[in-house]
Amino acid sequence: MKKILIADKLPETVIKIFHDSGLVVEEKTGLTKDELSQIIGDYNAVIVRSATKITPKVIAKAKNLKVVGRAGIGVDNIDMLAATEAGIIVMNTPYGNAVTTAEHTIAMIMALVRKISHAHKSLQSQKWEKNKFVGIELEGKKLGIIGCGNIGSLVAKKAIALEMKVMAYDPFLLDEKAKKLGVEKCSLHDLLTQSDIISLHTPLTEKTRNILNKESLALCKKGAFIINCARGGLIDEAALLELLENQHLAGAALDVYQQEPVTDSAFFKRDDCVCTPHLAASTTEAQEKVAHQIARQIIAYLTSGAVENALNSPSITAQEAPILKPFINLSMMLGEFCGQIIQSPVKKISIEYQGELTEYNIKPLTSSLIAGLLRFTLPDINVVSAPHVARKRGIYIEEILSDKAGIYDKYIELTIETENSTHKIAGTVFSDKRPRIIHINGVNMDAVFSKYMLYINNVDKVGFIGGLGTLLAKKNINIATFNLGRDMPGGNAIALINIDSEITKDQMKDIEDLEHVKRVEALNFLHYVS
Repeated sequence: MKKILIADKLPETVIKIFHDSGLVVEEKTGLTKDELSQIIGDYNAVIVRSATKITPKVIAKAKNLKVVGRAGIGVDNIDMLAATEAGIIVMNTPYGNAVTTAEHTIAMIMALVRKISHAHKSLQSQKWEKNKFVGIELEGKKLGIIGCGNIGSLVAKKAIALEMKVMAYDPFLLDEKAKKLGVEKCSLHDLLTQSDIISLHTPLTEKTRNILNKESLALCKKGAFIINCARGGLIDEAALLELLENQHLAGAALDVYQQEPVTDSAFFKRDDCVCTPHLAASTTEAQEKVAHQIARQIIAYLTSGAVENALNSPSITAQEAPILKPFINLSMMLGEFCGQIIQSPVKKISIEYQGELTEYNIKPLTSSLIAGLLRFTLPDINVVSAPHVARKRGIYIEEILSDKAGIYDKYIELTIETENSTHKIAGTVFSDKRPRIIHINGVNMDAVFSKYMLYINNVDKVGFIGGLGTLLAKKNINIATFNLGRDMPGGNAIALINIDSEITKDQMKDIEDLEHVKRVEALNFLHYVS
C-alpha cells in the first residue's frame, strides 16, 4: 500500500481526499531534519509547504520516496539536484497563490504609504497623533514592477485600477504583452530612477539575488518606497537599512527575508517599515486551493503514473523512454544554452526534429527545451507548464518534422527569434548517450556539454587561441575540452570550452578584455547530468 507523509500543516479536507482514494496518509508536522530523516524511508510521497526542508541528507534516507509535492510555488526548501539524482519527482502548484499574493502586495503598499499599522499602534497606546501620520496618494504615482509574470501582471492590473502609472522591467516581457497590460516596458535603470514605489515579483535565482543592492538602491529617486512580497534574498537588507536610515528611501514593506523564520530585525522596529511574516500566500482560499491541487497530483501519480506540474521530469511512456530520454536531456541543454546567450525577449521558438526523431512523441522534447530556455528567469517553470507559460507570454512555438537525410540520423535544430536577433543551434546524441552541440549560428562544432562551459565569440585571427589558452592557464582555469569552429578564414569564430569550475567575475573581465573577443558568456547548466 502506498503511503503519503504530510510534513506541513494542510487543511483537514486534504486528508479526506487521500482517504477516499484508498491511499494511506499520515500527518506529522514540525519534524526536525533528523526526525524527518529517520522516518522518510517509510513513505512513497511527501507533501510540504515552505517550512519543511527536503535536504540531501533527507533524500539519502528516502529509499522508497517517489515524489515530493510542494503545496505552493517556490521550491527553495527542496534540493532539486539531489531529488533528480535520486529519481524523485518534484511537483509544485504554480498557479494557486497568484491572486492572494497580488492582493497582499497592494495591501502592503497602502499600509506603507498611509502609515496604517503605525497609526493603529499609536491609538493602542492611547495617543491621538493625527499630524504624525500624514501619507501620500497612490493616484498618479509611478509603480515600478520588477518581474511581470503571473503575479506581477496581476499587481499591475490592480495598480492601474487605482490610476497609478506602471513601469515594468522583465527580460521576457514582450512589447505586445506590455501594451496589452497597459504598462510601460523599461530598463531596470529607468525603473529605479523614475518609480515612486518599487515592487519585486521575480523568482530568486543567481541572476536576481540582491538585484536591489547598495548600488541599485542608490539609483532610486529620493523618497521612493520598496516592496518585497516575492522572495527573501532579492534585496541586500543591510543596504536597504542604510538607505532608510539616511532617509534616501521613504519606507519599505517586507513580507519575506534573507533568513526565515526571523523574530528580531531592525526593520521591525522602524516607523517607516511595514513587515509581515511571509503572509502573501496565506489566505483561506489560496491555502485550500494549492493543498487540494497537490493532493490530486500526488494521487494521480501514485495510482496511474500521470505526471503534472513536475519540475524535474517530463511526461513519457515506458516504450519511448530508452530512445527519448537522452534526447530529452539534449533538449534541456539546448534550451539552457540559448537561455544564457540571448539578450532580449523571445518572440518565436522554432524546433526542427530531423530523421528518426519524427517517428516518436516529440512533446516531451519540446517541453524540456522550452523549460530549459526559460529556466534562468523563471526557475519555477516545469516541463508540463513550459509551453503554456511561453504562449501566455506571447512566444510563438513552431515544431517542424523533417525526415530529410543528413550526416546524423536524428538531431534537433533550434531557432530562437528575439526582438532584435536570431540564434540557431543544433545538437544530437551519439551512442555514448551524451548530448552534444553540432552547430551554432552558422558555425559547425562538435562539443559535448558539461556542467560549466565558456562560450567565446571572436574574430578568427592568428594567435588568438594561444593567447586565450595562456590567459586561462594564468587564471588557473582548467580546461577539460576545447572546441573550435569558424564560418570562414578570418571571419566569425566560436570557442566552446568545458571547464572544471565556475568562472568568477574577475576572470570573466580578463577574458572579455582579450584582443579579438567579441563576446564571452560563462555557462552554468543547472540540470546537467553526466
